[in-house]
Amino acid sequence: MCASPKERKGSVTFAITLNSPQQVQDVKMWFPYPTSDLNQKIENLHFDGNYSTFTLSREPQSGALYLYTEWHGPQKERHLTVTFDATAQERKVAKLVEQPAPFPPEVVKYVKAEFWIPSDEKKVKALAHQITAGKKGTLGKARAVYDWVVDNTKRDPNVPGCGVGNVQATLAARSGKCADISTLYVALARAAGVPAREVFGLRLGRPGQTDISNGHHCWAEFYLPGTGWVPVDPADVTKAVYEKKLTRAAAKPYREYYFGAVDEFRIVLQKGGRGIVFTEGNKEKVNYFMYPYAEADGKSLDYCRPETFAYTVKFRER
Repeated sequence: MCASPKERKGSVTFAITLNSPQQVQDVKMWFPYPTSDLNQKIENLHFDGNYSTFTLSREPQSGALYLYTEWHGPQKERHLTVTFDATAQERKVAKLVEQPAPFPPEVVKYVKAEFWIPSDEKKVKALAHQITAGKKGTLGKARAVYDWVVDNTKRDPNVPGCGVGNVQATLAARSGKCADISTLYVALARAAGVPAREVFGLRLGRPGQTDISNGHHCWAEFYLPGTGWVPVDPADVTKAVYEKKLTRAAAKPYREYYFGAVDEFRIVLQKGGRGIVFTEGNKEKVNYFMYPYAEADGKSLDYCRPETFAYTVKFRER
């Protein structure tokens, strides 16, 4: 008999306050919320606030669903509360099987370069070629890139939020946070001919943990013909090395686990999608759509600055 997958259940509450100047006329906010898939179940979604209007919509590039809200006219405070129940399962590929087959049409785009994923840049392509020299097949190349990223980057706790996911900057510093390290993996994988994409999500609380306001997290997936999309999280390996002060040998269990699996303490918000332009007309492109994004009279509000964009995320175990 197959063992039941590991599971994490709980209720999540986002409480968001936009402290833009009172004289501001129009404020817009886009909130990414999760949907159910094979490894997560999202139920009982509720939202409340003093907004003027709201709609539910879908971001065309990544397919992510979101709640769009507007506040019209001067207000002292603008707030939104979103709650939902989440059941997340461990995402683990039991066996990585590669078959000689072309990539499906819907996957081909994940081999191509983008502005934030410069897999066609000369230095990136040369490095990817060096990393994967002698490796055969998609699986061998995907693993070679993963091992290189784990061995050649480290976690920088001073980077705000999850980082900006700038490949050139991460290569120069050889450090960063989860968006930086995951984007580097995706760019090098694509440069080696491996379809790959970022996954943006939220960590659920560990036992006894109720405040998950700093829980946003980014990892990656690569596509393996014969298996499908395979999760990888080199950033969580570097995080374990940093926080637990692990040697290379001691970090091996983390290295092996996070190639083909991610734990049950997370939900997916969206996959792929960088430099996003919403149909409602945001003035500035959104680097990645993992945090709530807001604009006040056409100027973006920094979600890493609590004096203007304050939010808390709470988790209650079920």
